[in-house]
Amino acid sequence: MSGATTIASGGGLTDRYAAALYAHADEQHTLDTVVSEMEALGRLIDASPDFQRLLGSPLIDVHQATRAALAVLEQEGFSKPVRDFVGVVTANRRLRNLREIVAAFAHLVAERRGIVTAHVASAHPLSDVQRQQLRARLIEAGYGNVNIHESVEPDLLGGLVVRIGARLYDTSLKSRLQRLQYAMKGAA
Repeated sequence: MSGATTIASGGGLTDRYAAALYAHADEQHTLDTVVSEMEALGRLIDASPDFQRLLGSPLIDVHQATRAALAVLEQEGFSKPVRDFVGVVTANRRLRNLREIVAAFAHLVAERRGIVTAHVASAHPLSDVQRQQLRARLIEAGYGNVNIHESVEPDLLGGLVVRIGARLYDTSLKSRLQRLQYAMKGAA
């Protein structure tokens, strides 16, 4: 019964597909190519509403979906291993999970290569100097190989919120004002 729950939630399913692709690419000595193409596939999915509709539509026949997805990948210049992988995903009726599989693959690659992802939210886009300073501070904190994923959240007002795994470093002006407000309520 727990296997059905895992498949329904997607986590175990996407991890198994990602691990299979990683093992196959490593065995075929095409890992670096597959890694870069899977990153490109993630960007393609994110940038194309039409491709997203293809992935999410339950109304499209599996054979039509396979032909359409493979035609797009071939047109975009993806290699045979990635096209074959997407073909397997589609044949197994998991095309709607492709974006999650791409994300699981990226996570697995980062884990195997010792790369830590820092999710950084700031009120304004970071400058190159700020990005370099942040990377230096993270290295000082013991995070040797860091991939920074940035987002802009204007409601932070200023400062940064950095999330690395389960750790959260919040130096935003918004949270400082909230802490001050709580302290003032406690003093009243």
